[in-house]
Amino acid sequence: MNTMSKFNKMPKIDEKASKKAVEKALYEYRDLLITLPMYLMPKVTPSYSITPPTNTNAFHSSTEEAALERIEFEHMRNEYLNKIHEAVNNLKEKERAIIIMKYLEHDVGYDPDIWAEIGVGSTRYYEIKGEAMLRLAFILKVEVYKKKNEVKTA
Repeated sequence: MNTMSKFNKMPKIDEKASKKAVEKALYEYRDLLITLPMYLMPKVTPSYSITPPTNTNAFHSSTEEAALERIEFEHMRNEYLNKIHEAVNNLKEKERAIIIMKYLEHDVGYDPDIWAEIGVGSTRYYEIKGEAMLRLAFILKVEVYKKKNEVKTA
């Protein structure tokens, strides 16, 4: 079997879907920075029930359960934020600058402002941004592959 036929059997990346998956991950990053779900907040109103006392280490207080859920959430959030930080830090300098300005700063960046700030034209900006998004898709393991029998039509 020759080398070219091996490459023809490799799965093809769906660039558009992969870039969407990266955008979703980056927006989730932004959400995790600013939100804490209401269901993790402790209940303020008392809940009355007749429950016989037990001698186990299980928690029955809604406040204690909420605290445990919050700790789990914060652990998950910190792991996710670190994963995104590491991925972005693995990008090339201009790619990193674009991703940070476009998706990770407090205010979402506006493409023309970003390409002016980093000193490239619009065409080159979108090339760099596209490369960065695909690189992030692989680093974050969110890349999407085309199905074998998929045929694109116009």
